[in-house]
Amino acid sequence: MYSRAESKKIRQEFWTCFGKSYPRKWLLYNTKIKDLSLKFTFTRKFAEVSIDLDAPDEIMRQYYFEKLQSLKTILKDEFLPEVVFAEEYELENRKIISRVYVSKYGVNIHKKEDWPQVMAWLAQNMDALERFFLEYQDFIEQ
Repeated sequence: MYSRAESKKIRQEFWTCFGKSYPRKWLLYNTKIKDLSLKFTFTRKFAEVSIDLDAPDEIMRQYYFEKLQSLKTILKDEFLPEVVFAEEYELENRKIISRVYVSKYGVNIHKKEDWPQVMAWLAQNMDALERFFLEYQDFIEQ
């Protein structure tokens, strides 16, 4: 078991290594849509790439989620076949958001032997998610 400080250091080391291995300007928070962001997640249990809808106004969150849901077939067929749509997704801090995501289970950020495969997986899936988002951004933000 790692202390909180050791765990933080390992996470920082992973993301620094990821940035050096995949030196690219990812879209992430620069979607130009308030409360909609693309996210990387890597924990002791799984890795995830997602579109997060974090609007404090539930009506806006639902509006954007329904827009994304209307593109579900395209997203699955052309970009991410394993994508999951969660209208209510609970974060570790108990906050409820809407999330469209793909996950890779059985990996652990504390196991450096998992890093190469997770980095490749994160980059490949975020690239697909970004291509989808950029292609349909105008429709999503209307």
